[in-house]
Amino acid sequence: MEEKKQNNRIMEVKDITLRFGGVTAIEGVSFDILEGEVRAIIGPNGAGKSSMLNVINGFYHPQQGEVWFNGQKRGAMKPYQIAYQGIARTFQNIALFKGMSTLDNIMTGRFTHMKSGMISQVFWKGKAEKEEYENREAVEKVIDFLEIQTIRKTEVGKLPYGLQKRVELGRALAAEPKLLLLDEPMAGMNVEEKEDMSRFILDVNEEFGTTVALIEHDMGVVMDIADRVVVMDYGKNIGDGTPKEIVSNQKVVDAYLGVSHD
Repeated sequence: MEEKKQNNRIMEVKDITLRFGGVTAIEGVSFDILEGEVRAIIGPNGAGKSSMLNVINGFYHPQQGEVWFNGQKRGAMKPYQIAYQGIARTFQNIALFKGMSTLDNIMTGRFTHMKSGMISQVFWKGKAEKEEYENREAVEKVIDFLEIQTIRKTEVGKLPYGLQKRVELGRALAAEPKLLLLDEPMAGMNVEEKEDMSRFILDVNEEFGTTVALIEHDMGVVMDIADRVVVMDYGKNIGDGTPKEIVSNQKVVDAYLGVSHD
């Protein structure tokens, strides 16, 4: 993959510790995400990866540590407030409205861009009408980008798994995020579906300039698309660097990879 020019830190997590009762899910983890990069978070099951994404987008509030976004320290915020800041998310388990169409599911991703009041929406005049057209246009662009025109009116629950994952990506993209969080976007996919999803992630990053942080278990995918990788194990950071540096890190090999790629 071509080396990219890295810019400012868009996100920093500093000394994050997260506990659930007597269980420590994350312990003293720090790393940054640079503007314009694809940042992978890897590690064994139960390492704390999804918990870290939940900290970044406000589902969990750590007992210790700091989260910085766009150069500002962030206080305790709810997920919808963080969405308005420009952070969007997909989930390990698909979280779509199964009885709604592809178009309507992606349209829900535009909620941060809906500014008109309830009265104007009821009468659908003036600002509300203009806003509706703008949001529809944005959603159609996402549908074209993800090459899902043929399923735009299909109920999501009737779609195969790989296409449902693509629709969920579309909903996140509809928000036009500065930082896109992807929790195992390739999980359950066959080789062809993984290739398609990898291509879309790279295109989102390169064409839209969207910063991407993703959890991924497929090291082939990580090697192909990630600029940098952070490795977690038992809630701790055990490695951080380029994919080539990570696969030659003996601590990472022992804990996760199993076989050195040297």
